[in-house]
Amino acid sequence: MTSSPLSGKLDSLNSEMDGELASDSLHRAIYSTDASIYRETPLGVAIPRTEEDLRRLIRFSTAHGIGLIPRTGGTSLAGQCTGKGLVVDLSKHFTEILEYNSAERWVRVQPGVIRDELNRFLKPHGVFFGPNTSTANRAMIGGMVGNNSSGTTSIRYGVTRDHVLEIKALLSDGSSVTFRDLSSEELLEKTNSATLEGGLYRFFVNALSSPELRSHIRDTFPDPAIHRRNTGYALDALLDRQPFTPGGRPFSLCPVLTGSEGTLAMMTEVKLSVSPLPPEEIVLLCGHFKSVGESLEATRVAMSFEPYACELMDKTILDCTKGSRVYQRDRFFLEGDPAAVLVVELRGDTATEANQKAEALEAALQNRQLGYAYPKVGGADTSRVWALRAAGLGLLSNIPGDAHPIACIEDTAVALEDLPAYIREFEQMMASYDQKAIYYAHAGAGELHLRPILNLKTEHDRKLLKDITRESAMLVRKYRGSLSGEHGDGRVRAPYIPDMVGEEIYALFKKLKTVFDPNGIFNPGKITDPDPIDAHLRYEAGLETPEHSTMLDFSREGGILRAAEKCNGSADCRKLPSAGGVMCPSYHATRNEKDTTRARANALREFLTRPKSANPFAQRELYEVMELCISCKGCTGECPSDVDMAGMKAEFQYQYYQTRRRPLRDYFFAHSTAINGVAAILPGLSRAILGNPVFGMLIKRMLNIAPKRPLPLVSRSLRHWMQSHRAALKPGTQPIGAVYLFCDEFTNLLDVSVGKDTVRLLTALGYEVRTVPHKESGRAAISKGFLKMAREVAEHNVSVFSPLISESTPLIGIEPSAILSFRDEYPRLVRPHLKAQADALAPNTLLLEEFLHREVEAGRIHAGQFTSEPARVLVHGHCHQKALSSVNPTAFVLALPEGYTVEVAQTGCCGMAGSFGYEREHYDISMKIGSLALFPAVEKSPEHTILAAPGTSCRHQIADGTGRKALHPAQILWDALTKTETHHPIP
Repeated sequence: MTSSPLSGKLDSLNSEMDGELASDSLHRAIYSTDASIYRETPLGVAIPRTEEDLRRLIRFSTAHGIGLIPRTGGTSLAGQCTGKGLVVDLSKHFTEILEYNSAERWVRVQPGVIRDELNRFLKPHGVFFGPNTSTANRAMIGGMVGNNSSGTTSIRYGVTRDHVLEIKALLSDGSSVTFRDLSSEELLEKTNSATLEGGLYRFFVNALSSPELRSHIRDTFPDPAIHRRNTGYALDALLDRQPFTPGGRPFSLCPVLTGSEGTLAMMTEVKLSVSPLPPEEIVLLCGHFKSVGESLEATRVAMSFEPYACELMDKTILDCTKGSRVYQRDRFFLEGDPAAVLVVELRGDTATEANQKAEALEAALQNRQLGYAYPKVGGADTSRVWALRAAGLGLLSNIPGDAHPIACIEDTAVALEDLPAYIREFEQMMASYDQKAIYYAHAGAGELHLRPILNLKTEHDRKLLKDITRESAMLVRKYRGSLSGEHGDGRVRAPYIPDMVGEEIYALFKKLKTVFDPNGIFNPGKITDPDPIDAHLRYEAGLETPEHSTMLDFSREGGILRAAEKCNGSADCRKLPSAGGVMCPSYHATRNEKDTTRARANALREFLTRPKSANPFAQRELYEVMELCISCKGCTGECPSDVDMAGMKAEFQYQYYQTRRRPLRDYFFAHSTAINGVAAILPGLSRAILGNPVFGMLIKRMLNIAPKRPLPLVSRSLRHWMQSHRAALKPGTQPIGAVYLFCDEFTNLLDVSVGKDTVRLLTALGYEVRTVPHKESGRAAISKGFLKMAREVAEHNVSVFSPLISESTPLIGIEPSAILSFRDEYPRLVRPHLKAQADALAPNTLLLEEFLHREVEAGRIHAGQFTSEPARVLVHGHCHQKALSSVNPTAFVLALPEGYTVEVAQTGCCGMAGSFGYEREHYDISMKIGSLALFPAVEKSPEHTILAAPGTSCRHQIADGTGRKALHPAQILWDALTKTETHHPIP
């Protein structure tokens, strides 16, 4: 990845911009891919702030003959966002919702507005933007217009092109124009203009004035019955407009700009029509079928019931969810082992109306002997079903090895009545290549996402890529279908456009491109004049995947490099806090692509495959991309591809510092338990020293700790308290059962009061609390990459607890980040001789709330043991808890007292992340993460609201950011217990 001859000029351009332009090797690497099979290193990445920045880029590009590749979410599947020019990232600053007109039902936005964020804004007005991609919580309007996106709702609300009213854009000469409906007089005025804009209108009016050409376009383009179609430029969408059809809609170039993939102009604003919100009551009928063919016959029946969505998942997709930590819990509606599931969304103004529609559809399917099960899902559970469907792209990356389902023929669409016959021929074609395709997506729209499984690291499968794609194109043409239904032509389908439309119309496409863009600066090589389909693939043929010896066990993935390769670029890590979940906190704060899980995976793949140093991990680019990863494990719980960046970061840190010098602060944090243990011998003295402003500031300065962050103060240990009160810490009656308490390092020395209340609570509820000597959890060592130290801790703890722990006598933990190490890191840290023990120990290692929830369900704990006084509790869950367990048990047990009302706050990550929030250079971003959702939620809650936070870092961050005190659930429950007259007295 060499520097460009234009480096100096790029630096000058950067100094002129209000935004920024990065041409370093890291940014070039992480922007070299999107969600497609392609990889091409750009010259640099521009992040414009203003329209004038875009004009500067157009002038620079024209002067130096380089391309501008527009990008928003970067989730393109056809390689639209890759190229060797300058990537223009509009996702950071062009994010404003500019205007909403309720009377005329339209909204005007910039291209970086996220589809779901737009609908959150529109919902109070009773309207929404209908097209809905599976990536809607991070897909942006610019990309949706560029690709003419549609998604699950297209059978009701059409495609993006149907909603585009105006497009404001910069042309290749830098002029700003607004494309919209024109009256006959306005069109005439435009064609008489000597401007570039006038030339565009003259071209279309002159070219399409020929009746023969219009007839040829109608005969050549995809069947008009296929509403999801993107084949080249949408000339067919102009034919029903004036002046070509008298009395037709006014002339507009918006249909051509929509779906043009940024090859004609640089969009800056778009005006969209919006629709009334659909009926609120939803029932999903989830038909189970023994073959894909049977499900397609059922699709035609389902469509007669006018559903709002009709989506297919095949067995391969469903099987991927079996081993997914994220989606296993969303399989609740599945019965048996279906070859295909058809999810049909039916709506009504009342639940009864929606249910009646679902029952009528079920009866119709049964009468035709289609399907064997028809579970119906309503209420909040519908989102879980759609989450399973939306995860299709990411889940496909979980197939082990180097062969993966490849996006090359995945976007074909045919008329619904042709779909069964088309699929039969398609299956025959695939069988001739010894392939069995994967099927999912939009059955009701005549489009299935079909993917062959190929290893593009081999020459053999690269040839298959070309052969299968070409033969697929010929089959689509036979049925007069569209090679692209919604994902666009890009560079994967563009080579076959001449086969689809013929040379005459393809020549017209090229002329159209030249009229708009005479210098070829806008996203060159997409739609017209593409490179061959197998050029610039993400993986090089014959390039061996390097093997890297690691401390953590990545054997399940095939090594750390393949663990990074699981990221396919679908960018779930770019969703915002308002979309729910945790991932990815640092991106939420910076909105920089560099700070996403995707960027980190891309960087690992790039620099571990093509290392520039003897220690492949000791590259500055990897340090930069990993710096703001706070190991929240949000990706572990939310990435459908199961990309575990927290584990990869720990491994990176360990490997990086094999040949680099560690800062003193790292040693301090990694060994903080030992240091705190010494301080706890004389806690009063240590508190006095740390609490002294002079000494405290000196310590912070020496360790490069943020001056504003209070240092944690140690206490006499929990172990000491338990030993001192051993005789009193006995259940008052015959014990219900016994548990072992994991006395983690945070509770033992820093949050001792939490530990005391936990022991008191369990004892009072009738459980014998046992302890044994054991080591700390190793959390600090893991978070700083001291993996040899962490392995010693893990092996010690596994050896100690394995003989003692069982389902009936579990190991209970207080601090989520500590106890959940037994489930997450320990099985990957210990050496092979302890692996089986670690695996067996993990499921019997429980958070306190998980244990209490289990015991309530078993009838051994009940509400009558607690106060009935009213209280309101707001719960902020710990990130590790959300990823590896759930906040639900916490909410459940806190709601056990009859008067307690519990709300789980949608607060994402607190931003503290252990030592991260203490580090001087990270303090501001730590607080910014907290201010995105957590601090506002706390500040909006009434003063009398009890704040619950299981994590010690979370409680400290809440105190530092809001001045409010949060309690561990054990403290809240102990207080609720002590308010009764019958509680067991515990010292």
